[in-house]
Amino acid sequence: MTKKTVGYVHLEWQCPACGARNKGVDKICHSCSAAQPDDVQFEQVAQETLIQDEQLIAQAKAGPDVHCPFCGTRNSSKADQCSQCLADLSEAKAREAGQVVGAHQKNAAPDVACSFCGTMNSAAARHCVHCGAALPKAAPEAAAKPQVKRATGMSKTARFVLFGLLGLVVVACIAVMVLSSRTEEVVGEVQGVSWEYAVAIEALMPVEDEEWRDRVPDDADILSCQQEVRRTQANPAPGAVEVCGTPYTVDTGTGVGEVVQDCEYQVYDDYCTFTALQWREFDLASLAGDDLDPDWPNPSLAQDQRLGEETETYEVIFDADGRSYTYQPDDLNEFTQFEAGSRWILEINTFNAVRSVTPDR
Repeated sequence: MTKKTVGYVHLEWQCPACGARNKGVDKICHSCSAAQPDDVQFEQVAQETLIQDEQLIAQAKAGPDVHCPFCGTRNSSKADQCSQCLADLSEAKAREAGQVVGAHQKNAAPDVACSFCGTMNSAAARHCVHCGAALPKAAPEAAAKPQVKRATGMSKTARFVLFGLLGLVVVACIAVMVLSSRTEEVVGEVQGVSWEYAVAIEALMPVEDEEWRDRVPDDADILSCQQEVRRTQANPAPGAVEVCGTPYTVDTGTGVGEVVQDCEYQVYDDYCTFTALQWREFDLASLAGDDLDPDWPNPSLAQDQRLGEETETYEVIFDADGRSYTYQPDDLNEFTQFEAGSRWILEINTFNAVRSVTPDR
């Protein structure tokens, strides 16, 4: 995704000595004159307003401030000497930067009451307009939550019935597996065989389909097209639609926050409905017999027809002590072994299905 800058806003910090809130760009507490410590955290203000001062914005873009290793004074990242003690700043430690401090608070926050005199003040105020006391931070106005109707869920009886049915299904599946695995051997004699060969006949027919315009066959007839999102990418492109997320504020380490959005770009293209000639099955030619010499059908084809998928099925009927069993060989080579009257050992499961056969030598 691409990070798009919306603008810059003031942050604030709380003096650890007296608890007063100060602008992020202020290096000394306005209430008690204590210097800003190097480990103090910048926070969002209750209501953020985009900064218009180009010089302040340029300072924020220049990089995080540094703290003098000798006296601790905060200096601009471009400073070579400390503004307080004139010490060399080449070894100065830069403030941490890049942390997300919260969603962009552009909506008005409720007024806050002074803890000392009770006077109502703007949420952006740091000192009471009446008595000058430090004001607590106002909480941002919470967005109204949608009323969601929650599902009541199933009753105990319904859950009991559902679990009971699931239990029966599990038991039934286990029973089928156990029964199908139990087998017995019987000797059967081949009473008859049958086979069927089938060949699909395909023809070129107009078929309606959908595809991106540049993938539509050259000989197709386009019926209609509409613009749809073909791909999403991180970088802008001609004709792409920009889609951005909720703005949020990032600490630049200068007392100023950068309001950014994560954006991606939807690239649209023509998605078309068309008709084109394609091979489709429209008929089936088949032959069947009851001998061991099957043969494929050989249908007559028109100019715009061709042979398609071939299928073959085989069946052998056994008699074992008056009971009839059916077996389906896998291929022609196996099928031709079942001469009439030949005897075979049949492995039969509980459901009277033939699982395997071997010659009765």
